[in-house]
Amino acid sequence: MTSLAVALALCAVALDRTLTNDWLQLLGLSYSGGAEGASLLLGTVAGSMIAIAGTVFSMTLVALSLASSQLGPRLLRNFMRDTANQVVLGTFVATFLYCLIVLRTIRRADEVAFVPHLSISIGVLLAIVSVGVLIYFIHHISVSIQADQVVARVGQELNDGIDRLFPGGLGNLGPEASSVPNEVYLSAEFARDAYTVAAPQDGYLQMIDADALMALASKEDLLLRLERRPGHYLAKGRAMVMVWPKDRVTKALAGKLNAAFVLGNQRSAVQDVEFSLQQLVEIALRALSPGINDPFTAIACVDRLESALCSLARREMPCPYRFDGRGQLRLVAQGAAFAGIVDTAFNQIRQSARSNPAVAIRMLDAIAQIAVHVNSVQQATCLQRHAGMIVKGARDAVPETDDVLAVEARFTEAIRALRIFRS
Repeated sequence: MTSLAVALALCAVALDRTLTNDWLQLLGLSYSGGAEGASLLLGTVAGSMIAIAGTVFSMTLVALSLASSQLGPRLLRNFMRDTANQVVLGTFVATFLYCLIVLRTIRRADEVAFVPHLSISIGVLLAIVSVGVLIYFIHHISVSIQADQVVARVGQELNDGIDRLFPGGLGNLGPEASSVPNEVYLSAEFARDAYTVAAPQDGYLQMIDADALMALASKEDLLLRLERRPGHYLAKGRAMVMVWPKDRVTKALAGKLNAAFVLGNQRSAVQDVEFSLQQLVEIALRALSPGINDPFTAIACVDRLESALCSLARREMPCPYRFDGRGQLRLVAQGAAFAGIVDTAFNQIRQSARSNPAVAIRMLDAIAQIAVHVNSVQQATCLQRHAGMIVKGARDAVPETDDVLAVEARFTEAIRALRIFRS
């Protein structure tokens, strides 16, 4: 936006040098003041814009501090990536730069007089727009730090990740694949005869370029087995991918394979659906902490987790085997399992909500709703295990008998829903 402002200023001044004032008056774009008034006007606008930009930065930092303390530091990236905040800051800084560049072109009467009438009119228009942007920003920042809005935004990111990765992503069977390969490809013999591509540095595995790996494997006639998936932490030298046969691997090929893996200092939600899950779990855990004690926010997190798990339960988990166009096995990639994702979603919340019957009841309701969408006995068994742990925790930690009975009633409904599927 600042680059566009600089370009706009230069173009507007160039037009002012080309067009006469009569043409500008005819178009209704002429500034009628003199050089002194133009300098004062642009100086006032520029000073106001940079002052407001500083205020906006301060308000943003306050919002970030509040979000970090109340909802968790890992949510800061959501505020930093907020397009509205970026546009607001860009508008004020761009208007400041525009006015500054136009201001330097004004010449007083004792010199060669020049007043860029069109440029000044555009500067006034940008100032008016900036006032509207400031009003919008005040409303936006007050809404964006509300817990329900943050939870909804993270929940939407989680649903987008599920739509993107299940199915799709690593592990789909090729159209010409006729059968699942022999388990020899996953045996110790394979590991002994394969070449290990190790992590070049410490960090979290953020993304894997599966298309590049498939292209390399097909071109070089290789079989690749991924040892880690996005979201895992890799120490330097930790195996990322095993390549068979190892005698075909050259230094250049190893470099190309290494380039298909992106490591960073933090996890990313691009290919790591559990990361978004953990953000919701973190918000719920902070809400359940004694210092905050906000079960309503925790329940809102469970609501979003229910929606995501219902969507996930309706989908087929990706097969770990990927084949090329000729039906040859090229890539083995173990993805996230339904049971592991459910564990990530429920374990820590269940542990922190043992003495809170309201959250326990909501989790059992969520399990009953997810049970409607499960498509395998393994998924139903996983949900039944979590329901059993929730009711057991309530029996051990909730002091009131009536509260325990309410939890047990919801547990019975959840088990009934799961048994209907299993029958």
